[in-house]
Amino acid sequence: MSALEPRDADTGTATDEPPIPASALSSTALAETGGVLGRSYRALSIGIVSVVFLIAFEATAVGTAMPVAARELDGIPLYAFAFSAYFTTSLFAMVLSGQWADRRGPLGPLAAGISAFGVGLLLSGTAGTMWLFVAGRAVQGLGGGLVIVALYVVISRAYPERLRPSIMAAFAASWVIPSVVGPLASGTVTEHLGWRWVFIGIPVLVVFPLALALPAIRRRASGPPDPSAGAEPYDRRRILLALGISLGAGLLQYAGQQRNWFALLPAAAGFALLVPAVRGLLPPGTGRAARGLPSVVLLRGVAAGSFIAAESFVPLMLVTERGLSPTLAGLSLAAGGGTWALGSFVQSRPRLEPYRERLMVGGMVLVAAAIAAAPSVLIDAVPVWTLAVAWAFGCFGMGMVIASTSVLLLKLSAPEEAGANSAALQISDGLSNVLLLAAGGAAFAALGGGTVGAVHEAVAAGGSGSHPGAFAAVFLPMAGVALVGAWVASRVRAQ
Repeated sequence: MSALEPRDADTGTATDEPPIPASALSSTALAETGGVLGRSYRALSIGIVSVVFLIAFEATAVGTAMPVAARELDGIPLYAFAFSAYFTTSLFAMVLSGQWADRRGPLGPLAAGISAFGVGLLLSGTAGTMWLFVAGRAVQGLGGGLVIVALYVVISRAYPERLRPSIMAAFAASWVIPSVVGPLASGTVTEHLGWRWVFIGIPVLVVFPLALALPAIRRRASGPPDPSAGAEPYDRRRILLALGISLGAGLLQYAGQQRNWFALLPAAAGFALLVPAVRGLLPPGTGRAARGLPSVVLLRGVAAGSFIAAESFVPLMLVTERGLSPTLAGLSLAAGGGTWALGSFVQSRPRLEPYRERLMVGGMVLVAAAIAAAPSVLIDAVPVWTLAVAWAFGCFGMGMVIASTSVLLLKLSAPEEAGANSAALQISDGLSNVLLLAAGGAAFAALGGGTVGAVHEAVAAGGSGSHPGAFAAVFLPMAGVALVGAWVASRVRAQ
């Protein structure tokens, strides 16, 4: 806790809220601010939620248009790199954004990130070759990494602790409409106007978040945490480690697409770069699930990695094994957007705050059960809607867990550490995705299912059947990883 201890407006007791700007508010003024849509926070809340909405819409819409783009650019062999390029550059940008926001405030990285995000979309939308398309995706990744960490720092500085669960719930809710509308809108535009308009059209949405969010952030969260202390120099070691983790992740992605012994060389080089980078960028004790912040960061990775790795194979399983169209297979998961938002809303209720750890443990159990139930639809007698119901429950659990990790991270971070710790949380999230996707893809390929890159091609083309055992080899281990997450969730509170 900082030397300046703001008082809660209702109880008068000391809190660990950040000194900027909460320390400048009297108890009466704080009481007048209301909730996240109260007069004091309305413009800021709408602005930053609009940014998340933009990212969510891009993620759902661009994924639908990507196969068509790769086909027209004769770039199917480079298809996986259109995804990994975004991921690898975003890892580096997360660390850079944390350093930038902690020293200069979140306004700079947020503005730069939104701008880079839009420029990357335009580059991909106007690309004449697949390599230029991949380069645009890499620029997008830089923007996305800058934005997501800067948003966490904005929340840490601009909102008192009592409002943070609510704004995290609003972030989750902003994914609901894009998860349903995004694929349908993108498919319609791609079919009637062409895939390029999906990429070129989205940057238009950048204008509204910039116009609304940036002035509010400038008023409430700009500048260093302690202007009188002066800005510290950038930590070059952490930036080099960030480069290492990005290069290592990229090498692992490349190795995962190869099916020969030579792939062991880039895989070994990738791990050699990742190990010291992970140890240097994540909180000490993360690997052994030390209580408090290390377990919060580890849980984020375990939850996100196991769930996303499993979800990536759901549409392919429904298309190849149960004969659904790609559109119906994608829509079978649409309800998950709503239940995810509901889970995030549940964790935001003040009366449930004392039970947050139990909510997180229960959430991970729901995730594990949903993943374990998914391959049951490989049995013809099991209705396809069974998976949709199971996945809705899993998304509900994810909504509680993901939002809670964000809330706890900010609660356990000093104001001047919010950027670095938020970057660590996002690195854990992103890195676990690539590692568990690579592991799941290897198991899938070993049993005749093909590689992760082939998964996307098969879904786009309506693919042919795969060996059912290949899917079980993905889902059941990921359910086990999610169960480990339930144990990690029991250790998130510092003692």
